Amino acid sequence: MRGASRQTASKKVTNGWAMYDWANSVYNLVITTTFFPAYYAYISSAQKFPDGIPLFGRHFVNTALKNYTFATALLIVAILSPILSSIADYKGNKKNFMRFFCYMGAISCSLMFFVDEKSVIFGLFCLMMACVGFYGSQVFYNSYLPEIAAEEDMDRISARGFSFGYIGSVIMQLIGFGFVLAMPDNPFALKLTFLLVGFWWAGFAQITFKALPMSSKSERKAKVNVLSNGFKELKLVWHKLQEMPVLKSYLGGYFFYSMGVQTVMLVAIDFGIKILNLPDTNLIIVAVIIQLVAIGGAILMSRLTTRFGNVQVLLGAVFLWIIICISAYFMSTEFQFYILAALVGLVMGGIQAVSRSTYSKFMPETKDTASFFSFYDVTEKIALVIGLFAFGLIEDITNSMRNSILVLILFFVIGAVFLVFTLSRIKKQKAHQNFV
Repeated sequence: MRGASRQTASKKVTNGWAMYDWANSVYNLVITTTFFPAYYAYISSAQKFPDGIPLFGRHFVNTALKNYTFATALLIVAILSPILSSIADYKGNKKNFMRFFCYMGAISCSLMFFVDEKSVIFGLFCLMMACVGFYGSQVFYNSYLPEIAAEEDMDRISARGFSFGYIGSVIMQLIGFGFVLAMPDNPFALKLTFLLVGFWWAGFAQITFKALPMSSKSERKAKVNVLSNGFKELKLVWHKLQEMPVLKSYLGGYFFYSMGVQTVMLVAIDFGIKILNLPDTNLIIVAVIIQLVAIGGAILMSRLTTRFGNVQVLLGAVFLWIIICISAYFMSTEFQFYILAALVGLVMGGIQAVSRSTYSKFMPETKDTASFFSFYDVTEKIALVIGLFAFGLIEDITNSMRNSILVLILFFVIGAVFLVFTLSRIKKQKAHQNFV
């Protein structure tokens, strides 16, 4: 657990930090969740590629190949994160690295404007680079939270970031939906949205870059072995975890339930398209509803933590995710999809916001926040690589996305078991402290 906490930064700084969620969440909603999946399904359909998408001498199921692309991007981020966080930590310029990955992601999104059925692989490459940009900047973004927020304010400020993200992404989604209504059955409407996503992301991020402070010279380390030091610091964090049973078991739970949460967020719309044959306009409306529900869900779960505790709330959310996945396996109607989508929205933002703030609370008091959050992000990315690869592989083998859901249920169950162990260790720790 963290010791004495620092003072929360000014409202200008905390709101400026949260605005990056407003800026980059359009990638999550528009590119990974709705518009690009719909466009990708159109340009890579079985009618256009009856044998699958050709790559590396074999043919792939289109959605499975997209999941492999995401998994590859996240593996790249997992490998780069320790190096980048080390460089940023040692040189005290993590804002500059956050800016670099922001622009990489934004430009990649805008380049999707030029993708069509003749350049599917180029589209997947842009998707991969946008993913690297999004998650690469996120490691630096997350590491600012314990620097700008006191422990008692972390849940609230973390939830504010996710809420800003949902509001901003819904606005961008509605703009794109307006294009679709103005140009029905015209793929140009979707492509124009990709272009605007890049400008939105890079443009609003300027508010964040202006508000966030640079590290003071007194907090910067000597520049020594920065390329290898990131992995050394991850090793040090791992050794510290052996002495912190609560944080260790919590990260075990987070590792497994993140496999499920993040994978569901990336494949949900594909499921609606392939299994239920829902039209694009319906999927876009559903995505907007999910985001609106998620705003309330993030705020609700943040408030529930003050009454029941962080781990208890996370455990309840994971059980709800298990119910959602079991229901999805047997889902057969459009109405059932809408109900499950609303439930996904309810727990989607909340579990992410509370997971981030819970980790911040369990961290020891340290100036090396980038190292600890690098470990957190590497954990998340490796979990998502495994989740997406497993989901895509099962679909590739069985040619059914429905079968892939079974592995997600397993991930959530294991995550719940780890959270139960975490609660047990918290109780033992408190009992020991009271005894002493």
